[in-house]
Amino acid sequence: MTNLLMTCVIISFLLSVILAFVSFWLPQMSPDYEKLSPYECGFDPLGTARLPFSLRFFLVAILFLLFDLEIALLLPLPWGDQLPSPLTTFFWASTVLILLTLGLIYEWIQGGLEWAE
Repeated sequence: MTNLLMTCVIISFLLSVILAFVSFWLPQMSPDYEKLSPYECGFDPLGTARLPFSLRFFLVAILFLLFDLEIALLLPLPWGDQLPSPLTTFFWASTVLILLTLGLIYEWIQGGLEWAE
């Protein structure tokens, strides 16, 4: 059993080291003007490719992650109903939903969900 485990560990380590070395040697590192230019559907680029992003994109992404992670807290609810006190489970789930709703209302009032100004 130990011999089989050690063999698997050695094989996986050697395979990962070989693949890491091959990934550094395999690509051809010869950047030229065509490879470094931004892709513009066959047209010459009209401006710089390094334009700053609007902070609105980051705000929407953070809001999505926040509300998505908060919803993940509600996933164990069906198993929480089997606890000795399902009323406590209902109370905490309602608290999470109320906090989510209040956060959504606050963001709506502050204009965080408006895309165009």
